[in-house]
Amino acid sequence: MDLFQELAQLGITDQRVLDAMRRVPREQFVPPFLRDRAYENRPLPIGNEQTISQPLVVAEMIQHAVPSTDGRVLDVGTGSGYQAAILAELYERVYTVEIVEPLQRGAQKVLGQLGYTNIEYRLGDGSQGWPEHAPYDAIVVAAAPRAIPPAFIEQLAPGGRLVIPVGTARKQHLTVVEKLQDGSLREMRVAPVSFVPLVDGDPG
Repeated sequence: MDLFQELAQLGITDQRVLDAMRRVPREQFVPPFLRDRAYENRPLPIGNEQTISQPLVVAEMIQHAVPSTDGRVLDVGTGSGYQAAILAELYERVYTVEIVEPLQRGAQKVLGQLGYTNIEYRLGDGSQGWPEHAPYDAIVVAAAPRAIPPAFIEQLAPGGRLVIPVGTARKQHLTVVEKLQDGSLREMRVAPVSFVPLVDGDPG
């Protein structure tokens, strides 16, 4: 069974997400010595004490974000750039923020080499979002704050969804927050997860 069949069996039912993941060469986002393991359903180290997330978790987060081919999405925690690439297959515009400069530079290089032109990059504090391009139809966060930063709610468009792990190193839950058209919020916990903490503050 290949990775994508496994993801479908594990509950990834949105064919758009599966097709996008098939188009993105995951081996380009991991260190060369790990490329033979790129399509295993597990996280892998990418340096700077960070990992590329397990494919199932990436797929689940994007599926909950409700992909939209004419929307804009904020990707917090660029990391390797893998999640940004999948989002770029599904959304008209991707805005991705990373606080660790070597990761940001590396991701931008790989994504550029792969030909993505609908991604904008920012080096800085992801916990503050990217207000200049708000509102966003979806916000997908690949690091865990103890509580949801208010900036994410403020920058979410009515009808949009925030997908974010929330909690401490010992206990986190993937959480989906939907902003309804009247501005009220609907929140649900989806699954236990394990992400690096969301780092506050500007680099340098």
